[in-house]
Amino acid sequence: MKKPIWEPSPERIERANINRFVRYVREQTGNEDLRRYAPLYDFSIRHPERFWSLVWEFCGIRASGTFHEVLVDADRLPGARWFPGIRLNFAQNLLRFRDERCALSGPSLNSGTLELSYAELQQQVARLAAALREQGLKPGDHVSAVLPNCCEAVIALLAAVALGATWSACAGTADAAHIAAALGGFAPQWIFTGAAHEAAVAAAQPQARRIVIGAASAQAIAWNTLLAHEPAPLSYELAGFDHPLYALHHDDGSTSLHSAGGTLIQHLKELVLHADLKREDRVLFAADPGQPLWYWLVSALAVGSTLVLAGANFDPAQDASWDRVDEHAVSVIALTPAQIEAFCDGAANPRETHKLLSLKTVLAVGGQLDAGRVAQVYARLKDRLMLSTFCGHAGGLSFLALGCPLLPVYADEVQCRGLGMKIEILDETGQPLHHEQRGALACLAPFPALPLGLLGDTDGSLFQQRYFARRNAWCSGERGTLTEHEGVQLQG
Repeated sequence: MKKPIWEPSPERIERANINRFVRYVREQTGNEDLRRYAPLYDFSIRHPERFWSLVWEFCGIRASGTFHEVLVDADRLPGARWFPGIRLNFAQNLLRFRDERCALSGPSLNSGTLELSYAELQQQVARLAAALREQGLKPGDHVSAVLPNCCEAVIALLAAVALGATWSACAGTADAAHIAAALGGFAPQWIFTGAAHEAAVAAAQPQARRIVIGAASAQAIAWNTLLAHEPAPLSYELAGFDHPLYALHHDDGSTSLHSAGGTLIQHLKELVLHADLKREDRVLFAADPGQPLWYWLVSALAVGSTLVLAGANFDPAQDASWDRVDEHAVSVIALTPAQIEAFCDGAANPRETHKLLSLKTVLAVGGQLDAGRVAQVYARLKDRLMLSTFCGHAGGLSFLALGCPLLPVYADEVQCRGLGMKIEILDETGQPLHHEQRGALACLAPFPALPLGLLGDTDGSLFQQRYFARRNAWCSGERGTLTEHEGVQLQG
C-alpha cells in the first residue's frame, strides 16, 4: 500500500475551516454520521439544495431576497437556476471588512508599490466608483482591463462590479494581437490600462473610453483624476444570482460568461473549505488579470485574507523571490503547475536559504503535478506543508478535483472530488466507471459556477456541443481515474 507524502496533524485538523463546517452541518441537519470528508461529500451531492444553502450561511454571503428556492430545474444541465429569489453584489461581499488589517500589498503602476488596509481599499473603491458613475458607467456595461498583477487592477475590478458592470481582462504581458482578440468579442465600453498599452488598446477598441494609469493621452481619462473624486458612501447595484460578472477569454478564441452568485459561492466553498483560507492568512501569488488564478484569489478578499501581489519579475526558481515570503510572513503561496515546474528545474532551495516560518500551504492551481515534482516541493520547502492541487476544468474559474486539509496528500493524485460536485469517470457510452478505471472526467449534476454560456453563441449549440456531448453531464475534456483513496488522477 502506498504511503502519503504528508498527513495533517491533529492540530491542523482541529483548526481547519472544513472541520468547523462538518460540525455546523451536523448540528443543522442532525446527521451524526457526518464526521469525515467522505460522508460530507456524499451528503453534498445527495442533497445539493441543503448543502449549498449551508455553504451560503457558513460563509456569510450578503444578499437580499428570499431563500424559498435554492435550485430550480435541477434536471437541466445546462439550464438549472440557483437561488432565483436572491439579489446580491459581488463587490459588496469582497468588501465586507472595513478595518486596518492589510488587504492588498504589491506593485502599483501609479506609485511603484502600494499597501492598503481594508478601510483604505474600500475608500479607494468608493472614490473610483463615484467618479465612474458620474462619467456615465451604468449596470450592464462591459468593462475591460489590460493590466499586470497590480493593486489598481483589483481596485478597478471592485469599482466596476460595484456598479453592476460585467468585467473582462487581458494580461498586462499580452501583445497587440492578443489584446485585439481578447477585447474584440467582448466589445467593452470602458477599458482600464497602463500607458504602455494605451496605443494597442486604442487601436483594438477605438470607441471605448480609456482610463489610463500613468501618463495618459489627451483622448483618455487619467486614473489620478478619478481617484481625486470626493469620497462618497459606496453604494452597490444589486442584481440576480445569474447576473453576468466575468467574461473569461480562452485560448481557443471563445469567451465564457460567469455569474456573480455562482462565482461567489463556488469560490468561497473552494477557498474557505478546500484551501482552508482564514483572515490571518497572507496569500502570495503571481498571475495577471485575465488568468483564472487571479480571479480565484481576488475572491479571497471576501475571507479577509491579505493578498500579496507578485509582479512579473516573480520567479520561484530564484532565491530572491523567496525573500518576499519571509518579508511578508506569507502563509499561503499559490502557483501554477508551470511555476512549480520552473521552481523544481531551478537551483533555488528555500529550505536551506530562508526561514519560511509562516508558510503552511502551497496551492498548485490549474493542473495536476507529476509525483516527482510533488516530492521536490516538499524536499525544497518544508515537511510540515499542505500541498493542495486544484484542477479539473469546471468552466475556467472553479475546479472539479481539489485539496482538503482533513486528508493526506499522495504524490500522484489530487486529494478529493470537490464538495457539491457530482464527479464521475465515464466510459465511452457515458456510464460511470469503477475505481482505477480510466475514462472521461465529468460532473453529472448542476453546480452554481457552471458558466452561463459562451459569448456570441446565441442558441447555446456550441456550448452544448463542447461540454455536454456525453449525455447529461459536464465533460471537462480531461481523462482520469478515481483512486482507492477517493482521490483523482488526471491524465491530461
